Amino acid sequence: MVHINFLAVLAATASNVVIGFLWYGPLFGKPWAALSGFTEETMVAAKAKGMGKNYALMMLGAFLTAFVLAHALVFASAYTNTHGIPAGLMCGFWNWLGFIVPLSMGSVLWDGKPWKLFLINVGYQLVALLAMGCILAVWT
Repeated sequence: MVHINFLAVLAATASNVVIGFLWYGPLFGKPWAALSGFTEETMVAAKAKGMGKNYALMMLGAFLTAFVLAHALVFASAYTNTHGIPAGLMCGFWNWLGFIVPLSMGSVLWDGKPWKLFLINVGYQLVALLAMGCILAVWT
C-alpha cells in the first residue's frame, strides 16, 4: 500500500491551476489564443457562457495528475534512491517526456496545429509537472 499525502496532492493541484493561470494568461495568453484560433469575440462569448464547469474539470484533471504523480514518485524514489526536490524534478521530467510529449504530438501531426502551439502547451505541462513533483517530493 502506497501512502499518499492528500494535503500535498491538493497543494500540487493548486500549483497546477496557478501555473496554468499565469501561463495561459500574462505569459503566453495572446500567442496561445491566436495560435488556437480564438478571437476576441470567441473569448468574450466563452466567458459569457460561463467557464465554471471547464475550471472544475481542469481542477479534477490536475488532481488526478497529482495523485498519479505521487504514486510514481514513491516508486521512482525507491528505484533511484533519490528524495526531495531532485526526486520530484526527475519524476516530473520523465513523466512529461514519456507521456505528455508523445501524446501531445498528435495535435501537430494529425490535427494540423502549429508547432509553436505545441511548444506552448507542452512547456506548460513541463513546468506544471516539475512544480507538482517538487511539492509532492518535499511533502512525502
